[in-house]
Amino acid sequence: MPNPVELRDLQKSFGSRQAVAGLDLDVRAGEIYGLLGPNGAGKTTALRMVAGLLVPTGGSARVMGHDVVAEAESAKHRLGFLTSSTGLYARLTVREVLTFFGRIYGIEPERLTARIEVVSGMLAMLPLLDRRCEGLSTGEKQRASVARAILHDPPVLVLDEPTNGLDVLASRFLRDLVLRERERGKAILFSTHYLAEAELLCDRVGLLYRGKLLREAAPAALRRESGSTSLEEAFLKLVEGLDPVPGETDADGLPPESPGA
Repeated sequence: MPNPVELRDLQKSFGSRQAVAGLDLDVRAGEIYGLLGPNGAGKTTALRMVAGLLVPTGGSARVMGHDVVAEAESAKHRLGFLTSSTGLYARLTVREVLTFFGRIYGIEPERLTARIEVVSGMLAMLPLLDRRCEGLSTGEKQRASVARAILHDPPVLVLDEPTNGLDVLASRFLRDLVLRERERGKAILFSTHYLAEAELLCDRVGLLYRGKLLREAAPAALRRESGSTSLEEAFLKLVEGLDPVPGETDADGLPPESPGA
C-alpha cells in the first residue's frame, strides 16, 4: 500500500537554476514530517509541487497514490494546503469564504453547513464567521485559512511555515491542531524555519540544502549522530563547509500566491 505522500526524483528548475534537485521522500499516515532548510533551499518549491501549484521539471509527486500532475483533481481533493501568506478574499466574510471553497471541494450543501460549524468550533472561531476577512487580525486570518485547508477533512496536510508571523498564543494553537490531526491519522508535511518548533512537532525531519536532501531522521537521532544538543546545532554541523545557499527567498522568485492557492 502506498504512503500518503511519495516524492520520487522530484525536480524543479527556473531557467538555469535548479531549485529542487532529485528529491525522494515519503510521509506516512499519522506522521509529521518536517522539511527544514535555509531560505533558498527549495522547501516552498517542493511543497508547492506537492500541492499541485507548480509542475515538476522532472520526477513525480503522489498524494494518496494519485499523481499530482496526471491526476491533479484527485490529488488536490485529498490534500489541504496552508502557508503563512495564503490570502483570503477581503470583502467576503469567513463563512462566505468557507462556503465558496466547500463547494469547490464538492461538499453537499447540507453537509457543508454542518461542517463549517464543526470546523469553526474546533478552531474557536465561531464569533468570526460573519466578519469580513479584511477586518481580521493576523492570527484570526490564519485560523480562517486553517479552516479552509481542513474543511474537506483531507488525509494529507501540507503546511508551509504556517506559524510565520504569528504571536506565541496563535502559534501554540496551530501546533496543537497539527498534533491533533496527526492523532487522527493524517499525514502531515511541515516546513518551518523554527528548528525548535520542528523538534517539538516532527516525528522525522529532512534537511534540505540547495534543493537536495542532506539527511533524513528523527530529530533525536540527528542530535545523537552529530553530537549536538539541538537540531539547529546538528543542521549547522551538516552544512559546515558546503557552498552557501544563494540569496534568493524560499519562494524562488515565484509570483505571490492567490487566495485560491
